[in-house]
Amino acid sequence: MKIYSTIIILILSMLPVFGQEQLSNREKADAYFESYQYARAVMLYQKLVDTKTPQLHDMERLAYSFYQINEYELSSNWYSRVVNHPESEPENLRFYAASLKQISSYEEAKSILQQYAEKTGRYEEVALEIQGCNAAIAWMANPQPFNIKNEKEVNTGFSEFAAFPIGNHVYYTGEVSKGSKTPHLSWTGKSFLKVYKADHNVEGLQNSVILEEFNEDKKYHVGPVSSDKAGKEFFVTRTYAGKDGERVKEGKKRFHTNRLELFIYTKSDQGWESISFAYNNVKEYSIGHAVLSPDEQLLYFASDMPGGKGGTDIWFSEKQSDGSWGIPRNAGNAINSIHDEMFPSLAPDGTLYYASDGFIGMGGLDIFKSKGQKENWTQPENLKYPMNSGGDDFAFVINKEQENQISGFFTSNRSGGAGNDDIYAFNYTKPKIVVLLEGITFNGEGNTIPLSEVNLSLFDENRTLLAKKQSVTNGMFEFEIEPNVSYKVLAQKGGFYSDSVSISTNNSIKSDTLRVNLHLIPLFEVGKKFVLEDIHYDFDKHNIRSDAALILNELVRIMRDNPTLTIELSSHTDSRGSDNYNRVLSERRAKSAVDYLVSRGIERDRMEAKGYGETQLLNECDNNVPCSKDAHQKNRRTEVKVLSF
Repeated sequence: MKIYSTIIILILSMLPVFGQEQLSNREKADAYFESYQYARAVMLYQKLVDTKTPQLHDMERLAYSFYQINEYELSSNWYSRVVNHPESEPENLRFYAASLKQISSYEEAKSILQQYAEKTGRYEEVALEIQGCNAAIAWMANPQPFNIKNEKEVNTGFSEFAAFPIGNHVYYTGEVSKGSKTPHLSWTGKSFLKVYKADHNVEGLQNSVILEEFNEDKKYHVGPVSSDKAGKEFFVTRTYAGKDGERVKEGKKRFHTNRLELFIYTKSDQGWESISFAYNNVKEYSIGHAVLSPDEQLLYFASDMPGGKGGTDIWFSEKQSDGSWGIPRNAGNAINSIHDEMFPSLAPDGTLYYASDGFIGMGGLDIFKSKGQKENWTQPENLKYPMNSGGDDFAFVINKEQENQISGFFTSNRSGGAGNDDIYAFNYTKPKIVVLLEGITFNGEGNTIPLSEVNLSLFDENRTLLAKKQSVTNGMFEFEIEPNVSYKVLAQKGGFYSDSVSISTNNSIKSDTLRVNLHLIPLFEVGKKFVLEDIHYDFDKHNIRSDAALILNELVRIMRDNPTLTIELSSHTDSRGSDNYNRVLSERRAKSAVDYLVSRGIERDRMEAKGYGETQLLNECDNNVPCSKDAHQKNRRTEVKVLSF
């Protein structure tokens, strides 16, 4: 949500145009970077850093660009190298911590923030972030009983956000994902936002279409939207399409600020009519994200108009006797901070839900709730995990509210989604069955030496991260899990190979306790080998498949967390095919795996690619020896050997 969560949108009036002069890759990359075209800059910086001694300038800009296009894992990989450069500035530690929080690595983020404070003396500057890391660790260890589901039928590889339900339909905002003639936004390389309408039934959101009546202007963003209960009056946020926005000059670059404005659409027998909200002022500030109170007498919205507490605040207008809206008033210091508040919504009972990055949170925007009205509100309460994550979480709206159960939608760019921002459905029901998962982490293969401070991650069957915690002094840990779900627990600790275990609660008919043991084998014995399980290639191919990439990402993490480790990454085939053919194929596969790790931020000179073909068989299945498919499969493997540490 880097561009849509901020209430002001910058559009460049002068973008880099490369003429006939022969510019270097660095000059082109810098031009893209400085004009906010981060997706394009990434491709060029990746070429520049693929050397034994990449320049700090290039690594910094690559890491920052990855962050801006929401590639947080890659951003953290590169910032881990940037901050260790002898000439790196302390501010890079802040960026590194931000990228770590986005991937829920809160212990590491806290450590990096403390390093920043010690180097700069700016302890107060990061105090709120460190508190947020501590809170996130506690919240993930004890998740709230919310069930969330990605609305895969409408989510794409682009951005979809801010769902607003009306009857059997949901209106939301999204980037147009089809059609080459659609105007594109330079920052992300993606198309402008439009309003969509989808059917809403028990299966979720389906049959999405662009709502043409709100999308007259093709060159700017439209959305989000909300409406009254009858669905006859809509409040539509739009980017101002005129030329009156503020113009700023930085050196040779000129920036044209197109702020947001609010339009009110009314449905009649003749069709839709629209009027500009009386308090729009595109020369000075933005207004958007509007929503009515349950009694429809108050209109709450987000704005950076003068008189606020911080960047973007929650404001409101009161309906007058003639039907017009009164002068906006700030909703007060209880819910507004010195940072940004946006995307307000009101539950049927009047509870305010909104997004903010100005209170203790998990990272990016978090969803908060508060009770009250107008300028008087209770202290905002964080909805915690899993409603909030290390990413941006916002646009929370309740669709149904009953005793002990609520349901609705929210938006998040958390890991595991379909694309950038995704729409999620949620429901909350008080759990009736409690299942505890208890376990012990051990040092080595036996059950005699407990291992403490092991990082435990709990995943569901879709590899969605559900909770994180650490084992205590005696190696013990505990998760509260749900019945009728399959889980996987991943145990990780620096200097050790990871271990995992899968469990299922499908047969749980009452509260129960399940117990597991996890064994972490010490890492980094020089000469020691281990097999990367489930690294498969298509027949006669060497490209990295998506399922293999998931396994290699774990090796990326190990290499990143242990910067002195060097390895040999080798590929082995079975005996079928000629000896020379198998050797060449295995060499290509080993090199492809190394290239993948390099693209993820690992230095090439820390890895050696070796293809052994069929020279190191693990069984008797040599040339002309009849063997089963399973026996041959044991010889087709990718191995890692520790060279130094």
